[in-house]
Amino acid sequence: MTSYIKADCFYYSDQVKENGYLEIKDGRFGKWTETVDDHAEVIDYSGYQIAPGLVDTHIHGYAGADVMDNSAQGIHKMSEGLLSTGVTSFLPTTLTSDFEHLKKVSATIASEADKVEGAKIQGIYFEGPYFTEEFKGAQNPIYMKNPRLDEFEAWQKAANGLIKKIALAPEREGVEDFVSTVTKAGVRVALGHSNGTYAQAHEAVKAGASVWVHAYNGMRGLNHREPGMVGAVYNIPGTYAELICDGHHVSPVACDILMQQKGHNHVALITDCMRAGGSADGDYMLGEFPVIVEKGTARLKDSGSLAGSILKLKDAIKNVVAWGIASPAEAIHMSSYVPAESVGLEDVCGQIKEGHAADFIVLDKDLELCATYLDGQKVFEA
Repeated sequence: MTSYIKADCFYYSDQVKENGYLEIKDGRFGKWTETVDDHAEVIDYSGYQIAPGLVDTHIHGYAGADVMDNSAQGIHKMSEGLLSTGVTSFLPTTLTSDFEHLKKVSATIASEADKVEGAKIQGIYFEGPYFTEEFKGAQNPIYMKNPRLDEFEAWQKAANGLIKKIALAPEREGVEDFVSTVTKAGVRVALGHSNGTYAQAHEAVKAGASVWVHAYNGMRGLNHREPGMVGAVYNIPGTYAELICDGHHVSPVACDILMQQKGHNHVALITDCMRAGGSADGDYMLGEFPVIVEKGTARLKDSGSLAGSILKLKDAIKNVVAWGIASPAEAIHMSSYVPAESVGLEDVCGQIKEGHAADFIVLDKDLELCATYLDGQKVFEA
């Protein structure tokens, strides 16, 4: 079964192709051509743009569901709901919790990963529990501790090998051995929720860490005598910075500075979305904590601290373009190819490439989402 998508432009990982036709063959991307045969089946999106399906590598919940609910039904609800945000691949993200609960959550996600009919589960992201209390954020410090390989191996076994990324604070004891071991096994290590020094962060990167957890948030700031975690984000090459571009977590100016320091090729737009994403304002839970959602933010009821976000990845693209800190091509790249590459999934998702699953989105001239496709089939229409 072969058809062609006609559109004004196509966002490839290394260029934007103007006009023309993109071949879709048996649910996979084929070649791009300038013309097609008169008898070809053409899906006409003249006046629109085609981008790869978005990849969210840090997301806790959506549509009322939370990964930590340990609910198969919730995982499916999240997967299906994300199609309306332009996301076609994601990493369900855990929170700091006790060993047994994390093991059960891992097993539940693994059991449903191949069954979801919405956005594809491409792995699991463990955000914690090896963090530090000074920058706990909306995570429960009673579970925070030093990393242990035996624990991780048990979680990974329960997850059927699906854990693609784990975050920790570089100042914890035993970090270098832990990082070195898990990265050799193909797991990406992210650094965050940390009061670590520049030197401690640098040692963790030397051991194999390569991602920064929601840059600026939950980490020691930049000081001219101690560059800290933020200084490490800026200055250590070959690493990827997660960034929440909702206008609440990080100011547009700070986002711009980060993009200038790292380059757009090393900034991965994420949502850090919690269960209230796509839902009405009101009272919610993030893990074990009560949260109030209002005025575009999710905040802990007791302290008022930000507790994840309700950001949709399609809106992060529009934000950074509206702020004048990225072109449409750069914004799409930061929300598709870069996050996929940051966790070693660029050969699976995040780009329009011949042979890849035809997961893509249709955008209008204002970058509004019009449709989402999975495996060449339309699964959402605005």
